[in-house]
Amino acid sequence: MLLSSIYMSGFAETFEKCFIRDDRYKLLLEGIGVTIKITLLAAALGMVIGFLIALCNLSKNKVLNIIGKVYTDIIRGTPSVTQLMIVYFVIFATVGLPKWIIAAFAFSINSGAYVSEIIRAGILSIDKGQTEAGRSLGLTAGQTMMSIIVPQAIKNIFPAMCNEFITLIKETAIVGYVGLVDIQKAGDFIKSSTYEALMPLLATAVIYFVIIKVLTILLGKIEKSLRKSDNR
Repeated sequence: MLLSSIYMSGFAETFEKCFIRDDRYKLLLEGIGVTIKITLLAAALGMVIGFLIALCNLSKNKVLNIIGKVYTDIIRGTPSVTQLMIVYFVIFATVGLPKWIIAAFAFSINSGAYVSEIIRAGILSIDKGQTEAGRSLGLTAGQTMMSIIVPQAIKNIFPAMCNEFITLIKETAIVGYVGLVDIQKAGDFIKSSTYEALMPLLATAVIYFVIIKVLTILLGKIEKSLRKSDNR
């Protein structure tokens, strides 16, 4: 009992030192906001970029096909932290945009390469007879793609897209390289201020876990509703 009380007393003191004293918990709250903002914008832009690149990769036009393949190869073959620093310190070096928007754009470029492959695989998974049926109804190639192929592909690729979204959340932990205070950077600040390593690191890990767990549950429910519509 004595040892447990001493341990709890030390735990409480360390907790107070890391999070309560000087309102250090606010750093984590602000970090959560930054992480969520970057992830949502990057995911939205990444889906647009990914869709366009997927169409390039599927195009019979050699120029578009080469553009899509080169983009995908370069982005997938280089570290995301390098891409972030190039976008921030080189491409947008003289642009007065907020840091988080620039970071989101960098992550969207990275995510777009992976999303494009997911979308391409989803489109290719649809039977060619669907395209032929659309064309026989008098639809153009573009109308057939948007009205028949893409809606079916979305259901097939939804789990992979959810996985990419979750991966994107964790990848944003590198934004500290460009001076943004996200969840990970907030934990680093607390660690350097208090000289306590375990508590801040555990806190950042728990926060990421909770966010991802909640998202996993919500996305799982959406996927189930999509599957229900298939069974009707």
